[in-house]
Amino acid sequence: MRKLAHLSDLHFGRVDMTVVDALRNCLEAIAPEVIAVSGDLTQRATAHQFAAARRFLDSLPAPAVVVPGNHDIPLHNVFARFLTPLARYRRFVASEAEAAFVDDEIVVVGVNTARSNVFKGGRINVEQVLRARRIFHEVGRERLRVLVTHHPFQLASMQRRDRVGRADMALAQLRECMPDILLAGHMHAHEIGTTARRNESGRPSALVVQAGTATSTRGRGERNSFNLLYLERHAVRVCRYDWKPEEAAFTPAAPRRYVRRGIEWVSDDEATIDAQIRD
Repeated sequence: MRKLAHLSDLHFGRVDMTVVDALRNCLEAIAPEVIAVSGDLTQRATAHQFAAARRFLDSLPAPAVVVPGNHDIPLHNVFARFLTPLARYRRFVASEAEAAFVDDEIVVVGVNTARSNVFKGGRINVEQVLRARRIFHEVGRERLRVLVTHHPFQLASMQRRDRVGRADMALAQLRECMPDILLAGHMHAHEIGTTARRNESGRPSALVVQAGTATSTRGRGERNSFNLLYLERHAVRVCRYDWKPEEAAFTPAAPRRYVRRGIEWVSDDEATIDAQIRD
């Protein structure tokens, strides 16, 4: 089993440092094997904000797979936005905007969906899908596959315009090596679902896990939170950690467990009911 902490929408430049320090302490206590950071490390992509994000990443207790978000591209500097959109990200965070992590049990692949020509939306292209597909093919089916993007592929509550551009193309191209889990942020809201509703017949589904904002003061009505995933080959537990200001700490909610049934992910409750029906 592996523990993966999923953080998103840090927004350095608009953070509460009390929350940042508590998040760091919580992660140290949890001791995950890997941390996924699904974009928007900064509020306005300034050097000062990226430097603060870098200090935070350096303090994490595990390797991090980090991808940019739309806020990590300069907004007001038009020349930088279109000519060198990820220059500061590459300077402070990583020279490559698409990291990966592989061990004996899991593979985590980051894909950059941030684009200069849109302010909030994102997009994935064929080359990025082919890269992810190649990595997933190379490691084989014995490892659990995780894909990390800033913009989500699918959520039950979201409108089509909020999905990453060319999501259907990407899922179709990944059909033979479908990620087990899709991690994303952007919406500042926690949610869990599957891609089953959009699936063609016979295509494996992916578990979709959406993170809220871990540290931003722009909570959009939700508390700061992050996800902790307990990963096994055919079972995943997702536990949301919520910021409790009265305790000055992140505290876990009851985990939700999902299991593989054929090509679909189903919740533990659904699996139990299905077993009872068959009996």
